[in-house]
Amino acid sequence: MKVLVVEPMKKCYTKEINGLEEMQALVGGYIQAIYPFPDKAAVVCNEEGKNLGLPFNRPLFDENDLPYDIICGTFFVAGLGVEDFVSLTEEQIRRYKEHYDRVMVLTAAKETTPQHKPPHPHKYRRGVER
Repeated sequence: MKVLVVEPMKKCYTKEINGLEEMQALVGGYIQAIYPFPDKAAVVCNEEGKNLGLPFNRPLFDENDLPYDIICGTFFVAGLGVEDFVSLTEEQIRRYKEHYDRVMVLTAAKETTPQHKPPHPHKYRRGVER
């Protein structure tokens, strides 16, 4: 089936995939389907992308074009058949590629805070010098 692959901070591209194993390999784990579109298409992502700390990818938008969630890690967009995922139409590929190529979440390396040294033992305790 022909899908649109969306990787963090990269432009989208199409890819032919077949079967559950290839879907899981593409997203890096168990798959989860999300249905944010009015037509017959689904976003398929890693079920535990956020919990695994995968990089932010693209936001999901509501009907007012406001972001309500973010997908973490690589995902793909697939068409919906009666009981399974199917190839996207050329029109769907064009529309979703245009949409996801213009909306990216830029991520930066997490700043680490310097480790604080443990406090020095006090020189005096209850008025007695150590």
